[in-house]
Amino acid sequence: MLHIWKPLSRFLFVCQLIILSTLFSSVQAATTTDQIGESEFQSIVNELKQRSFTTKLQVIEDIVSSGHKQYGSVLNGMLEGNLVYLKSTGIVYRVEKGEDVYKLFSIIDDGFVQEVDPYDVKKVSINNKLRGVLKTKLASVNLLSEDDSVRKEAVRAIIDNISADAVELLRELVPNEENNEVKELMNIAISLVEISPQSEQTVRLAAIAKMAESLNSEIKNRLVPLLKDDDPVVVAAVKSALDSINTRLKYYEFLETLFFGLSLGSVLLLAAIGLAITFGVMGVINMAHGELIMIGAYTTYVVQLLMPNHIEYTLLVAVPVAFVVTALVGILIERGVIRFLYGRPLETLLATFGISLFLQQLVRTIFSPLNRSVETPEWMSGSLIINGAFSLTYNRLYIIIFSLVVFAILLLILKKTSLGLQVRAVSQNRAMARAMGVRSNWVDAMTFGLGSGIAGVAGVALSQLTNVGPNMGQAYIIDSFMVVVFGGVGNLWGTLVGAMSLGVVNKFLEPWSGAVLAKILVLVFIILFIQKRPRGLFPQKGRAAEN
Repeated sequence: MLHIWKPLSRFLFVCQLIILSTLFSSVQAATTTDQIGESEFQSIVNELKQRSFTTKLQVIEDIVSSGHKQYGSVLNGMLEGNLVYLKSTGIVYRVEKGEDVYKLFSIIDDGFVQEVDPYDVKKVSINNKLRGVLKTKLASVNLLSEDDSVRKEAVRAIIDNISADAVELLRELVPNEENNEVKELMNIAISLVEISPQSEQTVRLAAIAKMAESLNSEIKNRLVPLLKDDDPVVVAAVKSALDSINTRLKYYEFLETLFFGLSLGSVLLLAAIGLAITFGVMGVINMAHGELIMIGAYTTYVVQLLMPNHIEYTLLVAVPVAFVVTALVGILIERGVIRFLYGRPLETLLATFGISLFLQQLVRTIFSPLNRSVETPEWMSGSLIINGAFSLTYNRLYIIIFSLVVFAILLLILKKTSLGLQVRAVSQNRAMARAMGVRSNWVDAMTFGLGSGIAGVAGVALSQLTNVGPNMGQAYIIDSFMVVVFGGVGNLWGTLVGAMSLGVVNKFLEPWSGAVLAKILVLVFIILFIQKRPRGLFPQKGRAAEN
């Protein structure tokens, strides 16, 4: 029944507005058919050529009350400066300006009339007061739109140029408004009039109490001047309302910082989770891990170049492609260099550092040293608005979810698949695993490839937060090692806890210490922490720890 009730309720409400037409002339014009002839309407509009702004204000009222179907077009043209009148005849037209000539169009039917020299016409001028009136009149019509966004902008326009007629209209509209955000804005507009000194004390106090429940930025700005009001009761109510608003703002500020901390933690998790395998399980210090992230980001950029007309689907394609590409690069690095250096971590560090420099230069040669911008799909743009003080950006929200999904998939691979069983066997006792028939060389290659592939997937996510460039991986390699060491070498759950903890702590430190000092403080904390717990938050147990 909801799909029937909604249009029925709007129809009944429009009928009410027609009955109240004497109070709301602007809505009467929007809900009635032509009430005067075309020549009479043209005569009214022609009066806009008068120089007196007071006269023009009365003409605007006459245009609205005329009920002519073109009145909205006339008001909009006046607001945008597209109305002129011929000096010779005094007839007002809508104009389209060219370089040498102006094209005149009829006010009645928008039909083309003639081309004239710019010196033959004069613009219908307006001032700020008329501009505010025009916005309010047009907004009153848009309040009846079926589009939520149109109604929202209409209410905002009324708030900027509040009037008694508009408020009376809003009072009638509020009970039938179904969109909570639009309804809140309507209540704000009504309250802004009710708190004025001209209202009774009881009305003002009720409006202040209602405004205290809102977190819209406009509310606080309008309440502050009332602290100088002559009525001490009103001043006390305003102070109480501001205290309530400030307390709630601090709460949502805390939630926003927490959200940004978790989003940073999710980025660190994606960057570190691949390293947790290669460093934690295999004991390889892979300094090229950041460049594998970079390759994943450039893969996303290339996919978008190949799919320019399907940007909405590029990320869905880029994730598996980036995983395969970086996994193959990782396997190539392991088979070509790393397999000769097992058991010698310092030499793996130097070798992979050289590989990282080679990969950076290779990317500069292919794509140039300039940063590349990866376009964000529409479904990842914008924000999820919770209220006036708190919103969640979609790109960060999706990355948090994506990082947790990647973590869960990796955990399932290591716990529930034969590859995961063999990885754990080789990491605990390589000699015994080989004696049981496990091909340790194949396991090493697949493990390094898996960790590299996840680094590539991290690059896809990071391409939505920052520009893609040859040096982007260097910004995350140190943080990745800190997360792995802090969480516990080789422990995936430790990597998850460590990444989220460091991300949240970093974001809470930034407001008072700055971004650079916050990173330094986190690094100092980890150094001190490792002094007390060398194996991290969740150290390995059993043979893996002994090795």
